[in-house]
Formats: sequence, C-alpha cells, structure tokens
Amino acid sequence: MQSNQVSPVVVAGPRTMRIGITCYPTYGGSGVVATELGQELAARGHEIHFISYAPPVRMNLAEPNVYFHEVEVTTYPLFDHPPYALALATRMLETFELQSLDLLHVHYAIPHSVSAFLARSMAAPRRLPFITTLHGTDITLVGSNREYLPITRFSIEQSDGVTAISRYLHRKTIEEFDIRRSIEVIPNFVNCEIYRSAVDTALREQIAPGGEPILMHLSNFRPVKRVTDAVEIFALVRARMPAKLVMIGDGPDRSAAEYLASKKGLQRDVHFLGKQDSIHEKLGSADLFLLPSQLESFGLAALEAMACEVPVVATNAGGVPEVVENGVDGYLVEPGDVEGAARHAIEILSRADRGRAMGQRARANAERKFSAGRIIPIYENLYQRVISETSAAP
Repeated sequence: MQSNQVSPVVVAGPRTMRIGITCYPTYGGSGVVATELGQELAARGHEIHFISYAPPVRMNLAEPNVYFHEVEVTTYPLFDHPPYALALATRMLETFELQSLDLLHVHYAIPHSVSAFLARSMAAPRRLPFITTLHGTDITLVGSNREYLPITRFSIEQSDGVTAISRYLHRKTIEEFDIRRSIEVIPNFVNCEIYRSAVDTALREQIAPGGEPILMHLSNFRPVKRVTDAVEIFALVRARMPAKLVMIGDGPDRSAAEYLASKKGLQRDVHFLGKQDSIHEKLGSADLFLLPSQLESFGLAALEAMACEVPVVATNAGGVPEVVENGVDGYLVEPGDVEGAARHAIEILSRADRGRAMGQRARANAERKFSAGRIIPIYENLYQRVISETSAAP
C-alpha cells in the first residue's frame, strides 16, 4: 500500500518511547491523523505499534519503527455482532506485554478508549496508561446519543490524558458531557515538507486540457459532508466560466452526487476519482478547494489544501474557522449557502492570478500554526508527562 513518506527528522531530547496507536483504519480524518502522527513519531525515533482490525490507509510498514498488530474477531452464533471492543482490549494487552509499550494512544472515544481502559485494568498492577484523542463525531453524534453518553463520559474521565483537535470540540465536550477533568487542545497538523505546491501535470492534462481552473473536493462522502452542495456550487461556477470539478473519495453519498452532476449535464466537467493515494499530489493540482460540510470539528482536508497553496471555500461550522481565516486563506459561508460559496469561488478564480496570492497566504498560515514540526513535540511532551505521572502514582 502506497503511503506518504515522512521526512526523516530525528528528535533530540525526549527519550525514545514505545507507543501503541489505535484508530479506525478508514479514510476518515481521525484515521488519517492517527496514522500520520504515528509515522511522524516513528521518523523521530519512537517505536510505533498500530493496533486495529486492518492496516490504516496511510500506514507504510516499510517505514522503520512502524509495526502493525491485527485484531482478529471471532464470530460465534451466540453473538449478533462480533465483540470487537473485547478483542481489541485483549490485543492491546498482548501488545503491551510482548512489546513493552509505554502507553496507548487511542483515537475516538467509542469503543477504543473503553478497550484501552479494559486493557489497563487487566495489566494491573503493571502500568499501562492511555491517552484518548477526541476527533468529533465520537462526541457530537455517538457520544451525545443517550445510549452511549454514560460510557463515553466514563471512558473520557478514566483516560490518563485527553486531547481534543479544536477549541470547538473542547467546548462541545464540556457542554455535552459535563466533564470536570482537563482536556488539552492539540490541533491536527500537516507535514509541510510533503504537502506543498506541486502540480500533477498528468492529472491536469487529463482533467483540464484547455487550462481550465480545477475545483476540488476530498472527503468520505458521508451526509455531513454535503457533497451534493459541491456539485451545486460548481454548477453555478460553470455557468459563468469554463471549469472542472474533481471529487476525491468515496462513501454513501457518491451516487447522489454523480446523479446530480448527470442531471445538470455536467458529466464531462465533473470527475469522480474515488479513493486515492498520494493525496498531496492531487491537491497541489487544484486552483480552489471546496469544503461545504454541515459540520467539521477541524477541517483536515482544508488544511492539507492550504499547505499546497490552494485557497479554500468552506462552511463557517464547528472548528473550521480555527483553520481557515475568512478573507485570508479563503472564504467561509454558512452551511447550505451554495450561492454565496459560488460567488466567492468565481471571485477567486476570476483574479488575474486565480487566487495564487491567497493560496500563498494559506500556505504560510498552515506552516505557522499547524506544521508537523510544531505539533508533534506537543504530543511527545504529553506522552512523557503522562508516563511520568502514572509511574509516580501510588
């Protein structure tokens, strides 16, 4: 499986740690962040052990210090659904014992932090601390469902450390769960050595042979992403100028977006590429990135586009305003405002430089606030603090 290469920067200072990471191994933002975090840590000399039911999509086992431990779930007629949380807890414990892990870092509260709590309990009296990173829908959707609220609150409060990816999500967690413990905000990050302005010439020649501007969208095509709004926005842009739309990803709303593009007679101008590796190469070929989501706890795809010097038109929802500064990196509109998004898109693409100056400002802000070189040491310090505090506890 092809994966983005992590720049080989070796950390000087923090001691080498053995860290177990669990995430959903799919194309969602939480899995991408967890995988990129693990590989960045491995490049800095730490030993990283991914524990999940499948290899994460961006994981590269060819990288030194990166290992994968598969969680095998046994089916049994008594169970309507395989008991993944229990199998995961057992695999976490086994990996801790065999690999001498220093701590577990789980991404998504449900069920990963519950499994980590079970693994820590089974390991006692040996020390196995775990950190939970909250990514969004584990709080805004799953956790706020009354059936899951008590166990989500319990798993957060039992974690040895808790982080949230945005100030918005931190605030939402406190409100929804009445959490009394401290939660540290550590934003998502981007490796600016990988994500940079680099045009995929073959892609541009194939998609826009006439030099038309390319609008791009990247997501898992879930309903919250409002992918049909991306098509609606593009239709308004296309009515004013020649342009192309590239849709990267896959999911339940892809067919609706394809149908809408066909209904509007845009089949030749809208290209669905499905799931792709080397996303940084594709993003660098865009002139404008669209993120019309109903809600984003952070907006990782927008940040990756910004690092590639691509201005963004996104929704003023959730944590996106913490990433995209309206009028600087791009523009923000309210969810569902396709007309407003189209006006901003046309204004940017009608400029003499097609928004290149705005894209350069976006790149500068991505480097200044969200670069891997700035964020990864924050995680390292958190790990060391949790390990020290756990070791010192009676």
